Amino acid sequence: MGAQLPLPNSSLADVAKFASTLVNEEIRDEIVENIYKESSTICKNVVTYKDKEKWKTEKIDAVLTSPIWGFPIMFIMLGIVFWITIAGANVPSSLIASGFAWVEQHITQFFIAVHAPSWLHGVLVLGFFRGTGWVVSVMLPPMAIFFPLFALLENYGYLPRVAFNLDRLFKGVGAHGKQGLTMAMGFGCNAAAIMSTRIIESPRERMLAILTNNFVPCNGRWPTLILIASLYMAATFSGGMATIVTAATVMVLVLFGIAVTLFVSWFLSKTLLRGVPSHYTLELPPYRRPKIWNTVVRSSLDKSWYVLKRAVIVAAPASILTWILANITIGDSSILIHFVGFLDPFARMLGLDGFILTAFILGLPANEIVVPILLMGYLSQGALLEIDSLAEVKLIFVNQGWTWLTALNMMLFSLLHYPCGTTLFNIYKETKSKKWTFLSFLIPTMVAVLITFLIATVVRALGWI
Repeated sequence: MGAQLPLPNSSLADVAKFASTLVNEEIRDEIVENIYKESSTICKNVVTYKDKEKWKTEKIDAVLTSPIWGFPIMFIMLGIVFWITIAGANVPSSLIASGFAWVEQHITQFFIAVHAPSWLHGVLVLGFFRGTGWVVSVMLPPMAIFFPLFALLENYGYLPRVAFNLDRLFKGVGAHGKQGLTMAMGFGCNAAAIMSTRIIESPRERMLAILTNNFVPCNGRWPTLILIASLYMAATFSGGMATIVTAATVMVLVLFGIAVTLFVSWFLSKTLLRGVPSHYTLELPPYRRPKIWNTVVRSSLDKSWYVLKRAVIVAAPASILTWILANITIGDSSILIHFVGFLDPFARMLGLDGFILTAFILGLPANEIVVPILLMGYLSQGALLEIDSLAEVKLIFVNQGWTWLTALNMMLFSLLHYPCGTTLFNIYKETKSKKWTFLSFLIPTMVAVLITFLIATVVRALGWI
C-alpha cells in the first residue's frame, strides 16, 4: 500500500526522515495492513481448521470480496432482486387496484344516494380516495417483496461484503467506507439512511454521506422508475422479457446514481469538505442462515407498514390539494394550469413539461405521490385516473407529447432531484443547520437540472427526436 517503509538495517535517522514525509493516515494504514498480513501469514502456518465452516467462509469471501468478481456478483444479485420485485409485484398491484376501484364505485353510489354535493365527492373520492388508492396499490406489493429480499441478504451476511467492496471506491473519492452501508439503507428509505449516518465518526465524512445519500432511489421512487421503464424502455417486449428489460433499466439507473454519488462525494471532498479519508477496520460477520419466515414477516409488516403509513398520511392531503388546485379556476383556466404554464418553458429545456415539474414540486412531502399528481394534472377534469385503467397511462402520456426523451429525463430527474420532506426534516435534526439542510436540497436539484438539460440539448442537437 503506497510507499514501503525503510528496511530494518536503515538508521533510525533515515526512518525518522522517511516517516516525516508521510501523513498520519498513511503511517496508520501501513501499520495496520502489515499487522494483518503478518498475522495472516502466521495463522496459515500454525493453525489447522477443524471447523469446515470457517474454511468455507474464507473461500466464499475470497470470491465475494474479490477485486475481479466482487462487483459483477454484486450487480447480478442486485439485478435478481429487482427482477423478482418487478415480476412479483404485477399481479398483486392489479388485484389491489381492482379492489380499490370496486370500493370507489360503492362509495360513489353512497354519495349519490345521500345527494352529497359534487365538490365534496370530488375532494373526498376523486382526490383523497383515488390518490391514496394509487399509493397503496402501486407501493405495497413492491415493498412487501423488496424489503424481505433486502433483509435476507443482510441477515445472510452479504451486505457487509458489499460495503467491503464499496470501501475502495469511497475511500478513493475522499469519503468513508461506511458510506456504502448508509447508501444501501437509502434503497429502502432515504430518511432512515440519514439517521444511519451516525455510524460515521468523522463529521466531515458524515456530512458527505448526508449530502449524497439522495442519489440512490428510495422505495418512494421505485414505482415511478418501474412504471416508466415498463411503459417505454420495455414497450417492444412482452412477457418475461419485458420484465427483464425493465429490471435491467432500473439497475442501470441505480448504477448511474451510485456513479453520481461517487463523483459528487469527490467534488465536495475537494471543495466544501476537504480532508483525508479516515481509516477504519470492517469486521466481516460470519455467514448464517436467517430464520426466513421471521425475517420475511418482520420486514413485510414492520418496514412496509412504516413506509406505507407515512406515504398515505402525506398522500391524502396532497391529493386533496391537487384536486382543489385543478378545479378552482381563475379566468378560463384552473390555478394548476396557470402554475404549469409558468413552469413549462423552463421544463421544456430539461426535456420535460410544466406538468412534470409541478408534480415534483407538489410531491415534495413524499416521492410516492409524484405520478398520481402528474396524472391528475393531465386529466382535464382534474381527477385522478381510475385505478383499474392503468393500461391507459401510456396513452395519456403520448397524448401529452411524451417521447422517449421525456421518459428518460423523467426517470433521471426522479432519481437525482431533491430529497422528500421527511428526509429534509431528518437532515435538519441530524445537522442542526439550516445551511446544510438547504445544501442537501440544492445540490441534488442542481445535479438533476444539469444532467437532464445536457441530455435534452445533445439529443435535440443530434436530431434524435
